[in-house]
Amino acid sequence: MKTDNPRILFFSDSHGVFAALQALRKRIDADAPDLVCFLGDALYHGPRNGVPQDYDGARAAEEFNAIADKIVAVRGNCDAEIDQLMLSFPMLGPYATVQVGGVRLFLSHGHIWGPDEQLPPLPAGAIVATGHTHVPIARQMNGIWCFNPGSISIPKGGSAPSYALLDGRTLSLRRLADGEPYHTAEL
Repeated sequence: MKTDNPRILFFSDSHGVFAALQALRKRIDADAPDLVCFLGDALYHGPRNGVPQDYDGARAAEEFNAIADKIVAVRGNCDAEIDQLMLSFPMLGPYATVQVGGVRLFLSHGHIWGPDEQLPPLPAGAIVATGHTHVPIARQMNGIWCFNPGSISIPKGGSAPSYALLDGRTLSLRRLADGEPYHTAEL
């Protein structure tokens, strides 16, 4: 991965929706990220969400595995050991950190660490990326940038299926359908 001006794609909460992961693969091809960060809830939809349209955990796992060489992932509250058996990349850690260009990225699903729960002890200027709520946000809290790319499969809060792209220090929240940014922030 290039470290001077990396392109990092973030997504979360796919919940086993095959069509959403197919659409994401198109965005990955178009955006050409150096790294893909998955923020949890890979294959199971959980009891509160019901069975989503196009749910197919086995085919969703195939879509994940096709991009396994680019993924850094964390465990979501709906992920289990059986999901790990289906996936070709580690995804059971409660958080991950990535150091890029002197900036620390803290990745978490958001149900333990995150702006709606508790921020981890990080230096000012760090970036916290979470999922869990299915609602895209980008805001600064106590000198730390926090963002949520939303959900690619079960968006909430009136949002559309979405993901995020960090290009150097420019973060854009993007619609999954066409890859167009609808919110941009300089971090």
